[in-house]
Amino acid sequence: MMDMKIGWIGAGKMGGPMSCNIMTAGGQVTVFDPVPENVAGVVAAGGTAAASNVALAADSEIVFSMIPNDAVLRSATLGGAGIFAVMKPGSIYVDMSTVSPEVSAEVSAAAEAAGIAYLRAPVSGSIALAEVGKLTIMVSGPAAAYERCEPIFDAMGAQNFYLGDGDQARYLKLVINLLVGTTGAVLAEALTLGRKGGLDWNQMIDVIGVSAAASPYIQYNVAPLKARDFTPQFTTEQMVKDSRLISEAGHAAGVPLAIGDAMLATFEQTIEAGYGGENLTAAIKMIEAKSGLDEL
Repeated sequence: MMDMKIGWIGAGKMGGPMSCNIMTAGGQVTVFDPVPENVAGVVAAGGTAAASNVALAADSEIVFSMIPNDAVLRSATLGGAGIFAVMKPGSIYVDMSTVSPEVSAEVSAAAEAAGIAYLRAPVSGSIALAEVGKLTIMVSGPAAAYERCEPIFDAMGAQNFYLGDGDQARYLKLVINLLVGTTGAVLAEALTLGRKGGLDWNQMIDVIGVSAAASPYIQYNVAPLKARDFTPQFTTEQMVKDSRLISEAGHAAGVPLAIGDAMLATFEQTIEAGYGGENLTAAIKMIEAKSGLDEL
């Protein structure tokens, strides 16, 4: 891995620590991000700054990206101003973002035409897990490219899974976020119902955390929920973005997603209530207010 020229596009709350973990494991990383402060954080950890996406890609054997949405993925990769115009045949592009299978397929076709191996590698986990290199990484695309990148994935994640040669990783990320989001939405309703029934807030959360309904997601949130700490690890705005991707993918595939659509509505209402920048668990505050409860 130390011999590979690695480029990294997108050094925000997730991409920053992920790229730094590659350097901790011995990798050499060149980074670009439109926000100078994000670049500065990676450079302080030993990375090299690039002037643009294209400048970075022209000198990299492997380019990773962790970017916000479909539109940024398109603009970063496609057309004359995209990185595929300068990446060498035989190089590897790894996108670790959460984007739609539809746009991912467009990128795949363009990568294949340019002789570039394209890996889809979205992650499951929070900012805290990204910082300590304990993400779960789901990968699909050419098997040989996956094998070459596996040591880099190991630097960022506790586990990585190879799922196939197409867009399987995109669908699995949406499946997992459907489960996370619906759990978060129903947890908001359940805790509000408990408060209405006179339950002690801390005791209720403790019991749920060891009950048959407990899950790693709930257990991870026990301490923040008891403290009413909604510091963003995964914001409500991010959950709405992903919920819309889930809904669109389900409808395109002919899969009825009544619960998924209700989840989307819950988080849209949470944004409308003013909690878009807070953790997705802030849906609790929206449900409580609608139920006539004051903040604890």
